[in-house]
Amino acid sequence: DDKMYYTQRLKDLREDRDLHQADIAAVLDTTQQQYSLYETGKRKMDVEQIIKICEFYNISADYLLGFTNDAKPLPKK
Repeated sequence: DDKMYYTQRLKDLREDRDLHQADIAAVLDTTQQQYSLYETGKRKMDVEQIIKICEFYNISADYLLGFTNDAKPLPKK
C-alpha cells in the first residue's frame, strides 16, 4: 500500500518549508508537544485543524489526507 498517510504529509509539508513544529503549533493555536502528537499519529487532528493546515499551506484537504498527489486546492467560488 503506497498510500501516504497524512501524518507523513504533515511532516513533509513542514520540513519542505524549513518550519519547526512550534511554528505550525502556533498556526493551530496549540503547543509544540501537541502538534508533535499529530505528526507521529498518536493523536488525531480535528476538522478545524485540518482546515487551518490546508489554508496555511494553500493545499487541498484531499492532498493532505492522501487521496491525491495534486496539492493545488480547488479555486474559491
